[in-house]
Amino acid sequence: MITTRPFAKTIDRLRAAGLRPTRQRMALGRALFDGTYRHVTAEGLYEEICRTGARISLATVYNALHQFTEAGLLCEISVDPGKSFFDTNTSDHHHVYYQDEGRLEDIPTDELQIDTSTIARSGYTLNRLDVILRMTSKMD
Repeated sequence: MITTRPFAKTIDRLRAAGLRPTRQRMALGRALFDGTYRHVTAEGLYEEICRTGARISLATVYNALHQFTEAGLLCEISVDPGKSFFDTNTSDHHHVYYQDEGRLEDIPTDELQIDTSTIARSGYTLNRLDVILRMTSKMD
């Protein structure tokens, strides 16, 4: 019978990104990288981790999220000044932000077509295109 160590995938993912698997990073990594794509705020993730009984500070959550982003494990999506989401889906895709609800949702790239040839600039290469549609509910 072959067994793997607990949380081996999280440990391997952190190490592959050049990050040491500290207790705090492990707690955050287990919450973030469970196989489903998520959009989280630092505050929301902090509350989620605290509910599990883990001891961690909000500053540590912010620091780790920024380290994960720099290592390529997350994308930071800034929706408003002072409000960012961290996306576990690092592939190219777009977002819709429901401002009334404070919720971010993916838009698959095949649902939003943009002709980037019209915005090309001489001497520059387009590395990534991020589109955020900002939606508010209609008032009757």
